[in-house]
Amino acid sequence: MPLLLVAQKAKPKNDSNYDDRILHFGFSMGVNTMDFIVNNKADSELKAEVTSLRPGINIQIVTDFRPATYLDLRFLPGVSFGQRNINFYDTNGVKWGETQVIESSFLEFPLLLKAKGMRLNNSRPYLMTGVNFRYDLAGKKEYDEDKAVHIRLKRPDLYYEVGAGIDFYLPYFKLTVEAKMSTGLFDIMVHEPSPGFEEYVTSIGSLRSQIWSLSFHFE
Repeated sequence: MPLLLVAQKAKPKNDSNYDDRILHFGFSMGVNTMDFIVNNKADSELKAEVTSLRPGINIQIVTDFRPATYLDLRFLPGVSFGQRNINFYDTNGVKWGETQVIESSFLEFPLLLKAKGMRLNNSRPYLMTGVNFRYDLAGKKEYDEDKAVHIRLKRPDLYYEVGAGIDFYLPYFKLTVEAKMSTGLFDIMVHEPSPGFEEYVTSIGSLRSQIWSLSFHFE
């Protein structure tokens, strides 16, 4: 009985002339969770912690410039929305005061460097890093007497970002799945306490913002 040798067919590659262009565009949608890096004062009787992380959303426009074969410079202006809850606990671990519900609505302007690996059939892994200037439209100039929120945030902040993802080459467009961590460089808490509720501010040394996001880019 003759042996049948069946050659394995290579998976056909989807052409992507948009990926070979010096400049191309797209859009992005995703989800995020916003957090704080809390530095509590050592001499305070209260300890602040971020609890119950809530999902938020982010929407961006993609502008991709390719200066080299395996490098892209990317600008992704957009908006993101999210919420962070801070609880306070005394020295016995008992919850003190009211949960501080802090909402953020960011305008964001990330400038990122994307280092791509070799293409494997219809996928390509990559790493990215860069900086992101965010401006929080929900930041308050004054405390709102109608809400039990006694922490205010500064509006501008600068983040450094690192992440990784995979490009998937589909017949008519490229789909990218990307996970990213953003960490604020500066203390964004306004250290002016709310009259009558000073402990919410005076027990915290600093607040730095941290955001985790999962994005889907369509290019």
